[in-house]
Amino acid sequence: MTFQAPVNAMQFLLRHAVDMDKITALPKFEDTNDELIGDILNGAAVFARDVVAPTNWDGDQTPASLDGKDVTASPGFKEAYQSFVESGWQSLAMSPDIGGMGLPTVVSVATNEMIYSANMAFGLCPMLTSSATKAIEAHASEDLKNIYVPKMVTGEWTGAMCLTEPQAGSDLGPVRTKAVDNGDGTYSITGQKIYITWGDHDCAENIIHLVLARLPDSPDGSRGISLFICPKTFVNEDGSLGERNDFYPIGLEHKLGIHGSPTCVMEFKGAKGWLVGEVNRGLACMFTMMNEARLFVGVQGVAIGERAYQAALDYAHERVQGTPPGEEAGAPIVHHPDVRRMLIDMKARLMGARAIAMATAAADDLGDHGRAGLLTPITKSYGSDLGVDVASIGVQVHGGMGYVEETGAAQHLRDSRIAPIYEGTNGIQAMDLVGRKLRRDGGEEMHKLIADLKYIMTLADNSSGHGQADLTVCVRALGEGIETLTTATDILLNANNDDALAVATPYLSLCANVLSGALLIKAVANGLSAGDAHAKSMASLARYHALSVMPRAAGQLDFIRAGGDPVFDFPVGQLADL
Repeated sequence: MTFQAPVNAMQFLLRHAVDMDKITALPKFEDTNDELIGDILNGAAVFARDVVAPTNWDGDQTPASLDGKDVTASPGFKEAYQSFVESGWQSLAMSPDIGGMGLPTVVSVATNEMIYSANMAFGLCPMLTSSATKAIEAHASEDLKNIYVPKMVTGEWTGAMCLTEPQAGSDLGPVRTKAVDNGDGTYSITGQKIYITWGDHDCAENIIHLVLARLPDSPDGSRGISLFICPKTFVNEDGSLGERNDFYPIGLEHKLGIHGSPTCVMEFKGAKGWLVGEVNRGLACMFTMMNEARLFVGVQGVAIGERAYQAALDYAHERVQGTPPGEEAGAPIVHHPDVRRMLIDMKARLMGARAIAMATAAADDLGDHGRAGLLTPITKSYGSDLGVDVASIGVQVHGGMGYVEETGAAQHLRDSRIAPIYEGTNGIQAMDLVGRKLRRDGGEEMHKLIADLKYIMTLADNSSGHGQADLTVCVRALGEGIETLTTATDILLNANNDDALAVATPYLSLCANVLSGALLIKAVANGLSAGDAHAKSMASLARYHALSVMPRAAGQLDFIRAGGDPVFDFPVGQLADL
Protein backbone atom coordinates (compact mmCIF):
# COMPACT_ATOMS: atom_id res chain seq x y z
CA MET A 1 0.00 0.00 0.00
CA THR A 2 2.74 2.44 -0.99
CA PHE A 3 2.04 5.79 -2.61
CA GLN A 4 4.05 7.89 -5.03
CA ALA A 5 2.59 11.24 -6.07
CA PRO A 6 2.12 11.71 -9.85
CA VAL A 7 4.52 14.65 -10.02
CA ASN A 8 5.07 14.43 -13.79
CA ALA A 9 1.34 14.59 -14.48
CA MET A 10 0.86 17.53 -12.13
CA GLN A 11 3.75 19.49 -13.60
CA PHE A 12 2.52 18.83 -17.14
CA LEU A 13 -0.90 20.23 -16.33
CA LEU A 14 0.55 23.23 -14.49
CA ARG A 15 2.79 24.05 -17.44
CA HIS A 16 0.34 23.49 -20.24
CA ALA A 17 -3.31 23.39 -19.06
CA VAL A 18 -3.77 26.38 -16.75
CA ASP A 19 -1.75 29.30 -18.18
CA MET A 20 0.80 29.26 -15.39
CA ASP A 21 2.78 31.93 -17.23
CA LYS A 22 -0.06 34.41 -16.72
CA ILE A 23 -0.14 33.63 -13.00
CA THR A 24 3.61 34.01 -12.48
CA ALA A 25 3.53 37.27 -14.43
CA LEU A 26 1.44 38.84 -11.68
CA PRO A 27 3.48 40.99 -9.24
CA LYS A 28 2.36 38.98 -6.21
CA PHE A 29 3.74 35.78 -7.77
CA GLU A 30 6.85 37.22 -9.42
CA ASP A 31 9.16 35.01 -7.34
CA THR A 32 7.34 31.84 -8.43
CA ASN A 33 8.93 29.98 -11.33
CA ASP A 34 8.97 26.50 -12.83
CA GLU A 35 12.08 25.45 -10.93
CA LEU A 36 10.62 26.51 -7.58
CA ILE A 37 7.34 24.75 -8.32
CA GLY A 38 9.22 21.59 -9.26
CA ASP A 39 11.18 21.68 -6.00
CA ILE A 40 8.00 22.16 -3.99
CA LEU A 41 6.15 19.34 -5.74
CA ASN A 42 9.04 16.95 -5.34
CA GLY A 43 9.43 17.88 -1.69
CA ALA A 44 5.72 17.40 -1.06
CA ALA A 45 5.82 14.03 -2.82
CA VAL A 46 8.58 12.80 -0.52
CA PHE A 47 6.78 14.13 2.56
CA ALA A 48 3.48 12.52 1.54
CA ARG A 49 5.17 9.19 0.81
CA ASP A 50 7.49 8.98 3.81
CA VAL A 51 5.63 10.80 6.60
CA VAL A 52 1.89 10.83 5.89
CA ALA A 53 1.23 7.65 3.90
CA PRO A 54 2.54 5.29 6.62
CA THR A 55 -0.24 6.56 8.94
CA ASN A 56 -3.09 5.72 6.56
CA TRP A 57 -3.71 2.07 7.46
CA ASP A 58 -3.27 2.62 11.20
CA GLY A 59 -5.76 5.47 11.06
CA ASP A 60 -8.32 3.25 9.37
CA GLN A 61 -7.83 0.31 11.72
CA THR A 62 -7.39 2.34 14.94
CA PRO A 63 -9.71 5.37 14.84
CA ALA A 64 -9.41 8.38 17.10
CA SER A 65 -10.71 7.76 20.62
CA LEU A 66 -12.63 9.84 23.18
CA ASP A 67 -11.60 9.59 26.82
CA GLY A 68 -13.61 11.86 29.06
CA LYS A 69 -13.41 15.32 27.52
CA ASP A 70 -10.43 14.70 25.26
CA VAL A 71 -9.90 13.07 21.88
CA THR A 72 -6.69 11.21 21.10
CA ALA A 73 -5.81 10.96 17.41
CA SER A 74 -4.97 7.72 15.64
CA PRO A 75 -1.45 6.27 16.04
CA GLY A 76 1.21 8.31 14.31
CA PHE A 77 -1.05 11.25 13.49
CA LYS A 78 0.34 13.61 16.12
CA GLU A 79 3.92 13.05 15.04
CA ALA A 80 3.04 13.36 11.36
CA TYR A 81 1.13 16.56 12.00
CA GLN A 82 4.02 18.10 13.91
CA SER A 83 6.29 17.29 10.97
CA PHE A 84 3.70 18.87 8.66
CA VAL A 85 3.77 22.08 10.68
CA GLU A 86 7.55 22.17 11.05
CA SER A 87 7.97 21.68 7.30
CA GLY A 88 5.79 24.72 6.58
CA TRP A 89 3.21 23.04 4.37
CA GLN A 90 0.27 24.79 6.04
CA SER A 91 1.44 28.25 5.02
CA LEU A 92 2.26 27.43 1.38
CA ALA A 93 -0.50 29.43 -0.33
CA MET A 94 -1.21 31.87 2.50
CA SER A 95 -0.58 35.56 1.85
CA PRO A 96 2.82 36.91 2.95
CA ASP A 97 0.85 39.69 4.67
CA ILE A 98 -0.24 37.17 7.30
CA GLY A 99 2.96 35.13 7.41
CA GLY A 100 2.42 32.77 4.51
CA MET A 101 4.71 31.84 1.64
CA GLY A 102 2.44 33.47 -0.94
CA LEU A 103 2.50 30.75 -3.59
CA PRO A 104 -0.41 30.41 -6.02
CA THR A 105 -3.41 28.38 -4.89
CA VAL A 106 -3.01 26.21 -7.98
CA VAL A 107 0.29 24.94 -6.58
CA SER A 108 -1.36 24.08 -3.27
CA VAL A 109 -3.99 22.11 -5.20
CA ALA A 110 -1.18 19.81 -6.31
CA THR A 111 0.54 19.54 -2.92
CA ASN A 112 -2.71 19.02 -1.04
CA GLU A 113 -3.75 16.32 -3.47
CA MET A 114 -0.59 14.47 -2.43
CA ILE A 115 -1.46 14.78 1.27
CA TYR A 116 -5.05 13.63 0.71
CA SER A 117 -3.85 10.66 -1.34
CA ALA A 118 -1.38 9.71 1.36
CA ASN A 119 -4.04 9.87 4.08
CA MET A 120 -7.37 11.53 3.36
CA ALA A 121 -8.49 11.46 7.00
CA PHE A 122 -5.29 13.24 8.08
CA GLY A 123 -5.54 15.81 5.29
CA LEU A 124 -8.90 17.07 6.48
CA CYS A 125 -7.29 18.79 9.46
CA PRO A 126 -5.00 21.16 7.52
CA MET A 127 -7.74 21.70 4.91
CA LEU A 128 -10.20 22.98 7.50
CA THR A 129 -7.50 25.02 9.21
CA SER A 130 -6.69 26.80 5.95
CA SER A 131 -10.33 27.57 5.22
CA ALA A 132 -11.00 28.78 8.78
CA THR A 133 -7.93 31.01 8.68
CA LYS A 134 -9.09 32.69 5.48
CA ALA A 135 -12.58 33.24 6.88
CA ILE A 136 -11.14 34.89 10.00
CA GLU A 137 -8.75 36.99 7.92
CA ALA A 138 -11.58 38.14 5.65
CA HIS A 139 -14.24 38.95 8.24
CA ALA A 140 -12.92 39.21 11.83
CA SER A 141 -11.78 42.34 13.65
CA GLU A 142 -8.11 43.29 13.65
CA ASP A 143 -7.82 42.27 17.30
CA LEU A 144 -9.17 38.78 16.61
CA LYS A 145 -7.00 38.38 13.53
CA ASN A 146 -3.90 39.34 15.50
CA ILE A 147 -4.70 36.76 18.18
CA TYR A 148 -5.57 33.75 16.01
CA VAL A 149 -4.31 34.09 12.45
CA PRO A 150 -0.52 33.88 12.97
CA LYS A 151 -0.56 30.47 14.65
CA MET A 152 -3.25 29.15 12.29
CA VAL A 153 -1.15 30.15 9.28
CA THR A 154 1.68 27.99 10.59
CA GLY A 155 -0.72 25.22 11.61
CA GLU A 156 0.36 25.37 15.25
CA TRP A 157 -3.32 25.92 16.00
CA THR A 158 -5.93 24.11 13.92
CA GLY A 159 -9.40 25.19 12.82
CA ALA A 160 -12.83 23.60 12.77
CA MET A 161 -16.21 24.66 11.41
CA CYS A 162 -19.33 24.12 13.56
CA LEU A 163 -22.38 24.40 11.33
CA THR A 164 -24.48 21.25 11.46
CA GLU A 165 -27.07 20.36 14.08
CA PRO A 166 -29.44 17.37 14.20
CA GLN A 167 -32.24 19.42 12.59
CA ALA A 168 -30.00 21.69 10.48
CA GLY A 169 -27.84 20.00 7.87
CA SER A 170 -27.74 21.24 4.27
CA ASP A 171 -30.38 23.80 5.26
CA LEU A 172 -28.81 25.87 8.05
CA GLY A 173 -31.89 28.03 8.55
CA PRO A 174 -33.13 25.91 11.49
CA VAL A 175 -29.92 26.39 13.53
CA ARG A 176 -30.87 26.57 17.24
CA THR A 177 -27.53 27.11 18.96
CA LYS A 178 -27.94 30.29 21.00
CA ALA A 179 -25.64 33.26 21.45
CA VAL A 180 -26.22 35.78 24.25
CA ASP A 181 -24.38 39.10 24.41
CA ASN A 182 -22.33 39.26 27.62
CA GLY A 183 -22.00 43.03 27.36
CA ASP A 184 -18.20 42.94 27.35
CA GLY A 185 -17.54 42.18 23.69
CA THR A 186 -18.01 38.45 24.20
CA TYR A 187 -20.98 36.13 23.74
CA SER A 188 -22.20 33.05 25.58
CA ILE A 189 -22.72 30.15 23.16
CA THR A 190 -25.03 27.26 24.08
CA GLY A 191 -26.12 24.34 21.92
CA GLN A 192 -25.04 21.12 20.26
CA LYS A 193 -23.20 20.69 16.95
CA ILE A 194 -22.75 17.41 15.08
CA TYR A 195 -20.42 16.11 12.35
CA ILE A 196 -17.60 18.40 13.49
CA THR A 197 -14.57 17.19 11.59
CA TRP A 198 -11.40 17.30 13.71
CA GLY A 199 -13.51 19.01 16.39
CA ASP A 200 -11.13 17.80 19.07
CA HIS A 201 -7.72 16.09 19.01
CA ASP A 202 -4.26 16.11 20.56
CA CYS A 203 -2.25 17.04 17.45
CA ALA A 204 -2.21 20.77 18.18
CA GLU A 205 -2.26 22.78 21.40
CA ASN A 206 -5.33 24.81 20.45
CA ILE A 207 -8.33 24.41 18.14
CA ILE A 208 -10.16 27.48 16.85
CA HIS A 209 -13.84 26.77 16.19
CA LEU A 210 -16.02 28.90 13.94
CA VAL A 211 -19.55 28.47 15.25
CA LEU A 212 -22.89 29.44 13.74
CA ALA A 213 -25.39 30.56 16.39
CA ARG A 214 -28.53 32.66 16.72
CA LEU A 215 -28.89 35.80 18.83
CA PRO A 216 -32.14 36.52 20.69
CA ASP A 217 -34.79 38.23 18.50
CA SER A 218 -32.80 37.50 15.34
CA PRO A 219 -34.77 36.98 12.12
CA ASP A 220 -35.95 33.47 11.31
CA GLY A 221 -34.03 31.29 8.89
CA SER A 222 -30.54 31.80 7.57
CA ARG A 223 -30.86 35.60 7.76
CA GLY A 224 -30.72 35.38 11.55
CA ILE A 225 -27.47 33.42 11.94
CA SER A 226 -24.24 34.96 13.23
CA LEU A 227 -20.68 33.59 13.27
CA PHE A 228 -18.48 33.35 16.34
CA ILE A 229 -14.91 32.34 17.18
CA CYS A 230 -14.78 29.89 20.08
CA PRO A 231 -11.23 28.79 20.91
CA LYS A 232 -10.80 25.48 22.70
CA THR A 233 -8.33 27.19 25.02
CA PHE A 234 -8.39 30.89 25.82
CA VAL A 235 -5.44 33.02 24.76
CA ASN A 236 -3.93 35.31 27.39
CA GLU A 237 -2.88 38.89 26.61
CA ASP A 238 0.75 37.81 26.36
CA GLY A 239 -0.14 35.13 23.79
CA SER A 240 0.17 32.20 26.17
CA LEU A 241 -2.66 29.72 26.59
CA GLY A 242 -4.99 29.93 29.54
CA GLU A 243 -8.06 28.04 30.70
CA ARG A 244 -10.16 25.72 28.59
CA ASN A 245 -13.39 27.08 27.12
CA ASP A 246 -16.69 25.52 28.15
CA PHE A 247 -17.40 23.20 25.22
CA TYR A 248 -16.41 19.58 24.79
CA PRO A 249 -16.75 16.57 22.51
CA ILE A 250 -19.45 14.27 23.90
CA GLY A 251 -19.26 11.63 21.18
CA LEU A 252 -17.35 10.40 18.13
CA GLU A 253 -19.21 9.16 15.06
CA HIS A 254 -18.58 5.60 13.86
CA LYS A 255 -18.30 6.13 10.13
CA LEU A 256 -18.14 4.16 6.90
CA GLY A 257 -14.71 5.60 6.12
CA ILE A 258 -12.12 8.25 7.03
CA HIS A 259 -11.87 6.50 10.40
CA GLY A 260 -8.75 8.45 11.34
CA SER A 261 -10.65 11.74 11.19
CA PRO A 262 -12.33 12.43 14.56
CA THR A 263 -15.90 13.46 13.71
CA CYS A 264 -17.23 14.96 16.94
CA VAL A 265 -20.52 15.78 18.58
CA MET A 266 -19.69 19.05 20.34
CA GLU A 267 -21.64 20.38 23.33
CA PHE A 268 -21.42 24.14 24.01
CA LYS A 269 -22.43 25.07 27.56
CA GLY A 270 -22.21 28.82 27.79
CA ALA A 271 -18.91 28.80 25.93
CA LYS A 272 -17.31 32.17 25.39
CA GLY A 273 -17.20 33.37 21.82
CA TRP A 274 -16.35 36.50 19.83
CA LEU A 275 -18.44 37.79 16.92
CA VAL A 276 -16.95 37.48 13.45
CA GLY A 277 -18.31 39.98 10.94
CA GLU A 278 -21.71 41.58 11.33
CA VAL A 279 -24.63 40.34 13.39
CA ASN A 280 -26.93 38.05 11.38
CA ARG A 281 -24.37 37.83 8.55
CA GLY A 282 -22.73 34.64 9.75
CA LEU A 283 -23.67 32.47 6.82
CA ALA A 284 -22.14 34.91 4.34
CA CYS A 285 -18.93 34.88 6.39
CA MET A 286 -18.95 31.09 6.57
CA PHE A 287 -19.19 30.82 2.80
CA THR A 288 -15.67 32.24 2.56
CA MET A 289 -14.60 29.08 4.35
CA MET A 290 -16.96 26.74 2.53
CA ASN A 291 -16.09 27.88 -1.01
CA GLU A 292 -12.42 27.06 -0.54
CA ALA A 293 -13.35 23.81 1.18
CA ARG A 294 -15.51 22.83 -1.80
CA LEU A 295 -12.58 23.25 -4.16
CA PHE A 296 -10.42 21.04 -1.98
CA VAL A 297 -13.12 18.40 -1.50
CA GLY A 298 -13.06 18.02 -5.27
CA VAL A 299 -9.30 17.62 -4.98
CA GLN A 300 -9.87 14.96 -2.31
CA GLY A 301 -11.93 12.97 -4.79
CA VAL A 302 -9.11 13.07 -7.32
CA ALA A 303 -6.62 12.22 -4.56
CA ILE A 304 -8.38 9.12 -3.26
CA GLY A 305 -9.01 8.07 -6.85
CA GLU A 306 -5.28 8.39 -7.56
CA ARG A 307 -4.46 6.27 -4.51
CA ALA A 308 -6.98 3.64 -5.63
CA TYR A 309 -5.57 3.74 -9.17
CA GLN A 310 -2.01 3.20 -8.00
CA ALA A 311 -3.07 0.26 -5.84
CA ALA A 312 -4.95 -1.28 -8.76
CA LEU A 313 -2.03 -0.72 -11.12
CA ASP A 314 0.42 -2.36 -8.72
CA TYR A 315 -1.89 -5.33 -8.23
CA ALA A 316 -2.45 -5.70 -11.99
CA HIS A 317 1.31 -5.97 -12.49
CA GLU A 318 1.58 -8.71 -9.84
CA ARG A 319 -1.56 -10.83 -10.20
CA VAL A 320 -1.49 -13.77 -12.60
CA GLN A 321 -4.77 -15.20 -13.85
CA GLY A 322 -5.34 -16.83 -17.19
CA THR A 323 -3.20 -16.08 -20.23
CA PRO A 324 -3.71 -12.66 -21.81
CA PRO A 325 -4.00 -12.56 -25.62
CA GLY A 326 -0.59 -12.61 -27.25
CA GLU A 327 1.20 -13.26 -23.96
CA GLU A 328 2.88 -16.33 -22.53
CA ALA A 329 1.56 -18.23 -19.54
CA GLY A 330 2.37 -16.44 -16.28
CA ALA A 331 1.87 -12.93 -17.64
CA PRO A 332 0.13 -10.60 -15.15
CA ILE A 333 -3.43 -9.44 -15.61
CA VAL A 334 -2.35 -5.94 -16.69
CA HIS A 335 -2.07 -7.47 -20.18
CA HIS A 336 -5.74 -8.52 -20.29
CA PRO A 337 -7.56 -6.03 -22.55
CA ASP A 338 -10.41 -5.33 -20.13
CA VAL A 339 -8.06 -4.78 -17.19
CA ARG A 340 -6.05 -2.44 -19.38
CA ARG A 341 -9.29 -0.64 -20.30
CA MET A 342 -10.22 -0.16 -16.66
CA LEU A 343 -6.80 1.23 -15.81
CA ILE A 344 -6.68 3.68 -18.72
CA ASP A 345 -10.23 4.78 -17.93
CA MET A 346 -9.26 5.51 -14.33
CA LYS A 347 -6.15 7.42 -15.36
CA ALA A 348 -7.77 9.50 -18.12
CA ARG A 349 -10.73 10.60 -16.04
CA LEU A 350 -8.56 11.41 -13.03
CA MET A 351 -6.33 13.55 -15.20
CA GLY A 352 -9.35 15.46 -16.51
CA ALA A 353 -10.75 16.06 -13.03
CA ARG A 354 -7.32 17.15 -11.80
CA ALA A 355 -7.16 19.66 -14.66
CA ILE A 356 -10.57 21.11 -13.71
CA ALA A 357 -9.47 21.57 -10.09
CA MET A 358 -6.29 23.30 -11.22
CA ALA A 359 -8.23 25.51 -13.63
CA THR A 360 -10.55 26.56 -10.80
CA ALA A 361 -7.64 27.50 -8.55
CA ALA A 362 -5.84 29.24 -11.42
CA ALA A 363 -8.89 31.40 -12.09
CA ASP A 364 -8.87 32.47 -8.46
CA ASP A 365 -5.13 33.22 -8.60
CA LEU A 366 -5.74 35.40 -11.67
CA GLY A 367 -8.54 37.27 -9.90
CA ASP A 368 -11.18 35.89 -12.27
CA HIS A 369 -13.70 35.24 -9.53
CA GLY A 370 -16.56 34.79 -11.96
CA ARG A 371 -14.79 31.88 -13.63
CA ALA A 372 -13.71 30.43 -10.28
CA GLY A 373 -17.26 30.64 -8.99
CA LEU A 374 -18.63 28.93 -12.08
CA LEU A 375 -16.10 26.09 -11.88
CA THR A 376 -16.20 25.46 -8.11
CA PRO A 377 -19.42 23.37 -8.03
CA ILE A 378 -18.18 21.43 -11.07
CA THR A 379 -14.84 20.78 -9.38
CA LYS A 380 -16.44 19.64 -6.14
CA SER A 381 -19.04 17.37 -7.73
CA TYR A 382 -17.06 15.88 -10.58
CA GLY A 383 -13.94 15.27 -8.52
CA SER A 384 -15.78 13.69 -5.59
CA ASP A 385 -18.11 11.55 -7.73
CA LEU A 386 -15.16 10.41 -9.79
CA GLY A 387 -13.26 9.45 -6.64
CA VAL A 388 -16.03 7.03 -5.70
CA ASP A 389 -16.26 5.63 -9.22
CA VAL A 390 -12.52 5.15 -9.61
CA ALA A 391 -12.19 3.58 -6.15
CA SER A 392 -14.96 1.15 -7.09
CA ILE A 393 -13.15 0.23 -10.30
CA GLY A 394 -10.04 -0.23 -8.19
CA VAL A 395 -11.87 -2.89 -6.17
CA GLN A 396 -12.93 -4.51 -9.45
CA VAL A 397 -9.35 -4.71 -10.72
CA HIS A 398 -8.40 -6.49 -7.49
CA GLY A 399 -11.26 -8.94 -7.94
CA GLY A 400 -12.12 -10.88 -4.80
CA MET A 401 -9.03 -9.54 -3.06
CA GLY A 402 -10.45 -6.05 -3.43
CA TYR A 403 -13.44 -6.99 -1.32
CA VAL A 404 -11.35 -7.95 1.68
CA GLU A 405 -9.54 -5.40 3.79
CA GLU A 406 -5.94 -6.55 3.57
CA THR A 407 -5.24 -5.02 0.14
CA GLY A 408 -6.50 -1.57 1.17
CA ALA A 409 -8.71 -1.29 -1.92
CA ALA A 410 -11.83 -1.44 0.23
CA GLN A 411 -10.61 1.40 2.42
CA HIS A 412 -10.20 3.67 -0.61
CA LEU A 413 -13.81 3.03 -1.60
CA ARG A 414 -15.05 3.60 1.96
CA ASP A 415 -13.00 6.78 2.37
CA SER A 416 -14.10 8.21 -0.97
CA ARG A 417 -17.82 8.00 -0.27
CA ILE A 418 -17.98 11.00 2.06
CA ALA A 419 -16.70 13.53 -0.48
CA PRO A 420 -19.93 13.75 -2.54
CA ILE A 421 -21.81 14.43 0.71
CA TYR A 422 -19.95 16.95 2.85
CA GLU A 423 -19.37 20.65 2.17
CA GLY A 424 -22.69 20.72 0.32
CA THR A 425 -23.99 17.57 -1.33
CA ASN A 426 -23.37 17.20 -5.03
CA GLY A 427 -27.06 17.75 -5.72
CA ILE A 428 -26.72 21.13 -4.00
CA GLN A 429 -23.64 21.86 -6.11
CA ALA A 430 -25.67 21.19 -9.25
CA MET A 431 -28.43 23.50 -8.01
CA ASP A 432 -25.78 26.15 -7.30
CA LEU A 433 -24.33 25.79 -10.79
CA VAL A 434 -27.68 26.12 -12.53
CA GLY A 435 -29.47 28.51 -10.20
CA ARG A 436 -26.73 30.90 -9.11
CA LYS A 437 -23.83 30.53 -11.50
CA LEU A 438 -25.64 30.02 -14.83
CA ARG A 439 -29.08 31.59 -14.73
CA ARG A 440 -28.40 34.56 -12.44
CA ASP A 441 -26.18 36.34 -14.99
CA GLY A 442 -28.11 35.12 -18.01
CA GLY A 443 -25.37 32.68 -18.96
CA GLU A 444 -22.71 35.36 -19.45
CA GLU A 445 -19.95 33.56 -17.56
CA MET A 446 -20.74 30.20 -19.16
CA HIS A 447 -20.67 31.74 -22.63
CA LYS A 448 -17.21 33.14 -21.85
CA LEU A 449 -16.11 29.64 -20.92
CA ILE A 450 -17.56 28.21 -24.13
CA ALA A 451 -15.64 30.84 -26.10
CA ASP A 452 -12.43 29.68 -24.40
CA LEU A 453 -13.26 26.08 -25.30
CA LYS A 454 -13.59 27.09 -28.94
CA TYR A 455 -10.14 28.65 -28.75
CA ILE A 456 -8.78 25.37 -27.39
CA MET A 457 -10.26 23.56 -30.39
CA THR A 458 -8.46 25.95 -32.73
CA LEU A 459 -5.24 25.55 -30.74
CA ALA A 460 -5.47 21.75 -31.00
CA ASP A 461 -6.26 21.86 -34.69
CA ASN A 462 -3.14 23.93 -35.30
CA SER A 463 -0.99 21.63 -33.12
CA SER A 464 -2.14 18.35 -34.61
CA GLY A 465 0.79 16.45 -36.05
CA HIS A 466 3.44 18.07 -33.86
CA GLY A 467 5.53 15.45 -32.11
CA GLN A 468 3.87 12.63 -34.08
CA ALA A 469 0.56 13.07 -32.25
CA ASP A 470 -2.57 13.33 -34.37
CA LEU A 471 -5.27 15.29 -32.53
CA THR A 472 -7.94 14.93 -35.22
CA VAL A 473 -10.11 12.69 -33.04
CA CYS A 474 -9.75 15.09 -30.13
CA VAL A 475 -10.67 18.14 -32.22
CA ARG A 476 -13.77 16.42 -33.61
CA ALA A 477 -14.90 15.25 -30.16
CA LEU A 478 -14.34 18.69 -28.65
CA GLY A 479 -16.32 20.34 -31.41
CA GLU A 480 -19.24 18.00 -30.77
CA GLY A 481 -18.89 18.54 -27.02
CA ILE A 482 -18.97 22.33 -27.38
CA GLU A 483 -22.09 22.10 -29.52
CA THR A 484 -23.74 19.86 -26.92
CA LEU A 485 -22.77 22.19 -24.07
CA THR A 486 -24.05 25.23 -25.96
CA THR A 487 -27.39 23.57 -26.70
CA ALA A 488 -27.80 22.36 -23.10
CA THR A 489 -26.94 25.82 -21.77
CA ASP A 490 -29.54 27.48 -23.99
CA ILE A 491 -32.15 24.97 -22.81
CA LEU A 492 -31.38 25.65 -19.15
CA LEU A 493 -31.44 29.42 -19.63
CA ASN A 494 -34.94 29.21 -21.10
CA ALA A 495 -36.33 26.53 -18.76
CA ASN A 496 -38.70 27.16 -15.87
CA ASN A 497 -37.28 26.68 -12.38
CA ASP A 498 -38.68 23.17 -11.80
CA ASP A 499 -37.35 21.88 -15.12
CA ALA A 500 -33.94 23.52 -14.56
CA LEU A 501 -33.48 22.00 -11.09
CA ALA A 502 -34.70 18.57 -12.22
CA VAL A 503 -31.90 18.35 -14.79
CA ALA A 504 -29.24 20.27 -12.84
CA THR A 505 -27.15 17.19 -12.04
CA PRO A 506 -27.12 15.89 -15.65
CA TYR A 507 -26.16 19.38 -16.78
CA LEU A 508 -23.25 19.54 -14.33
CA SER A 509 -22.09 16.12 -15.51
CA LEU A 510 -22.32 17.26 -19.13
CA CYS A 511 -20.23 20.36 -18.35
CA ALA A 512 -17.58 18.29 -16.58
CA ASN A 513 -17.26 15.73 -19.37
CA VAL A 514 -16.67 18.45 -21.96
CA LEU A 515 -14.48 20.69 -19.83
CA SER A 516 -12.21 17.91 -18.57
CA GLY A 517 -11.58 16.73 -22.13
CA ALA A 518 -10.98 20.27 -23.35
CA LEU A 519 -8.36 20.94 -20.69
CA LEU A 520 -6.53 17.71 -21.53
CA ILE A 521 -6.55 18.67 -25.20
CA LYS A 522 -5.26 22.15 -24.34
CA ALA A 523 -2.45 20.63 -22.30
CA VAL A 524 -1.49 18.30 -25.13
CA ALA A 525 -1.57 21.04 -27.78
CA ASN A 526 0.59 23.35 -25.68
CA GLY A 527 2.87 20.49 -24.68
CA LEU A 528 3.42 19.46 -28.28
CA SER A 529 4.21 23.03 -29.31
CA ALA A 530 6.69 23.30 -26.41
CA GLY A 531 8.33 19.99 -27.28
CA ASP A 532 7.47 18.52 -23.87
CA ALA A 533 8.65 14.91 -23.65
CA HIS A 534 5.43 13.85 -21.90
CA ALA A 535 3.12 15.31 -24.54
CA LYS A 536 2.84 12.12 -26.57
CA SER A 537 1.74 10.05 -23.56
CA MET A 538 -0.75 12.73 -22.59
CA ALA A 539 -2.05 12.73 -26.15
CA SER A 540 -2.94 9.05 -25.73
CA LEU A 541 -4.95 9.89 -22.61
CA ALA A 542 -6.67 12.79 -24.36
CA ARG A 543 -7.57 10.53 -27.29
CA TYR A 544 -9.08 7.92 -24.95
CA HIS A 545 -11.02 10.67 -23.20
CA ALA A 546 -12.26 12.01 -26.54
CA LEU A 547 -13.52 8.59 -27.58
CA SER A 548 -14.91 7.36 -24.26
CA VAL A 549 -15.62 10.20 -21.84
CA MET A 550 -16.48 13.37 -23.77
CA PRO A 551 -19.19 11.66 -25.85
CA ARG A 552 -21.09 10.94 -22.61
CA ALA A 553 -22.13 14.60 -22.66
CA ALA A 554 -24.37 14.02 -25.66
CA GLY A 555 -26.07 11.18 -23.79
CA GLN A 556 -27.38 13.71 -21.26
CA LEU A 557 -28.91 16.04 -23.82
CA ASP A 558 -32.22 14.24 -24.47
CA PHE A 559 -32.86 14.05 -20.72
CA ILE A 560 -32.11 17.77 -20.35
CA ARG A 561 -34.48 18.54 -23.23
CA ALA A 562 -37.24 16.63 -21.47
CA GLY A 563 -36.99 18.88 -18.43
CA GLY A 564 -38.74 17.76 -15.27
CA ASP A 565 -41.31 15.45 -16.87
CA PRO A 566 -39.34 12.19 -16.45
CA VAL A 567 -38.69 13.14 -12.81
CA PHE A 568 -42.16 14.32 -11.80
CA ASP A 569 -44.39 12.09 -13.96
CA PHE A 570 -44.06 9.08 -11.68
CA PRO A 571 -46.31 9.48 -8.60
CA VAL A 572 -44.48 9.90 -5.29
CA GLY A 573 -46.92 7.52 -3.62
CA GLN A 574 -45.92 4.71 -5.94
CA LEU A 575 -42.14 4.99 -5.66
CA ALA A 576 -42.10 2.02 -3.28
CA ASP A 577 -43.99 -0.26 -5.69
CA LEU A 578 -46.18 -0.07 -8.78
